[in-house]
Amino acid sequence: MGQRPKMSRAERAKQFMPFAALKGYSEALRRKEKKIVPQIVLSEAQKEVLDWKLHQIRVKDIVTVIYYDKTDYVEQTGMVSRIDPEGHFLQIVNTRISFVDLYDIENEKTESIKYGC
Repeated sequence: MGQRPKMSRAERAKQFMPFAALKGYSEALRRKEKKIVPQIVLSEAQKEVLDWKLHQIRVKDIVTVIYYDKTDYVEQTGMVSRIDPEGHFLQIVNTRISFVDLYDIENEKTESIKYGC
């Protein structure tokens, strides 16, 4: 058996360096990491305003709602396809939103009242 030529230390160290097949992938993932936002607890006054707004909307109204969706607040605009007071939810097109997750509702009939954060 023939002897191999000796490698320099730098060449030898390269063998043990991590291999990144997708350059920049881990950095892109870090930028995309989602920060969890805790759900805001509404005061009794805020709940009353929201309840009033819920009573103003009707099926086929176009509304914009802000609601809590598992880890963050989402704003959605669309046509109300269902309001279920017994089931405690509002449906905008195909999105079902629980009343307890609602933060604000706006439509062309009611003036938006913003809550102080």
